[in-house]
Amino acid sequence: MSILLEAQRATSLYESRLRRDGRALMKRKNSSPQWNWRRKTGWGVPLAWLTLCVVWSSTWLVIKVGLRDLPPISYAAIRFIIAVIVLFAVSLGRVRLLPRRGADYAVLALTGVLMFAANYGLLFWGELHVSSGLAAVLQATIPIFGMLSAHLMLPDEPLRLQKLLGALLALGGVAMICERLLGFSGLMAFWGGLGIVFGAACAAFSNVLLKARVIQLAPSMIAGWQMIFGAAPLLVTGFIVEGNPARFHWSALSFFCLLYLAVIGSALTFLLLYWLLPRMTVARLQAISLITPPGAVMLGWAIGGETFSLLSLVGACFVLAGVWMIFRRAEMREPVIQEG
Repeated sequence: MSILLEAQRATSLYESRLRRDGRALMKRKNSSPQWNWRRKTGWGVPLAWLTLCVVWSSTWLVIKVGLRDLPPISYAAIRFIIAVIVLFAVSLGRVRLLPRRGADYAVLALTGVLMFAANYGLLFWGELHVSSGLAAVLQATIPIFGMLSAHLMLPDEPLRLQKLLGALLALGGVAMICERLLGFSGLMAFWGGLGIVFGAACAAFSNVLLKARVIQLAPSMIAGWQMIFGAAPLLVTGFIVEGNPARFHWSALSFFCLLYLAVIGSALTFLLLYWLLPRMTVARLQAISLITPPGAVMLGWAIGGETFSLLSLVGACFVLAGVWMIFRRAEMREPVIQEG
């Protein structure tokens, strides 16, 4: 009798364990990150992603149009000053506004100068001599330089053969574009193209450095402080080289371009970008850089009346193919980043 009771007790305990395990499994399934992600975000993620693609495809032509009236360096500086005001106004009372450590200011200053002063200063100046579509293609080399910088600075992101081949393919496309600019568009177009590529390298190094030096600050405020440190040298340089901004030819169109770039093309896009970071893989998010160059080329051709040679378009295809090779491998290996 005691043996039977022990057997029944063991069976009961075993069934209870199965039931507990079953309930735990169902709980994990019902509370899985993917299920929560779909329930919480719905159409928000694809809508935000498409918004970034559309807006960043349009900014290149808007920069080109604004340069008809405004000088490039002051144009870029005023854009980011307005964007900083918007970012701080939106973040006030919501997140911490100041970095916690003094060393964070040094990192934000260096990355801000590289990202916003060097990169955007050269970009705005380069678009004086290069079409908006080709400027977007040349800026698409940011992930290539970022991959090379990450290999040296981030142990978890080593350089792999497929990424290296993609980088070489893309740089070959850059060489084709710059050679075409030198031969048919003049020396200044050649230097403008090289300036945009150099600015892309500065932006890539800035991103890697910011990732290597973790800063305990809200992403919107990281962007805001970077813009402050980047806009300051642009504003001083522009005042010395280009004169007092009050004396510029402020047409209604140039004023609209400036507000569009500052509010829509900078503040809104950075807020959407940082909102998407915990909800998408980095590879899928960075794939926007594959969408914006063709969009910029089409807008420049349809609205801006820009024309492109066959060699330049072939070089652009090489650039995008190389960047795609880099992202393709990253997406295969990288886990989905879900909202916690």
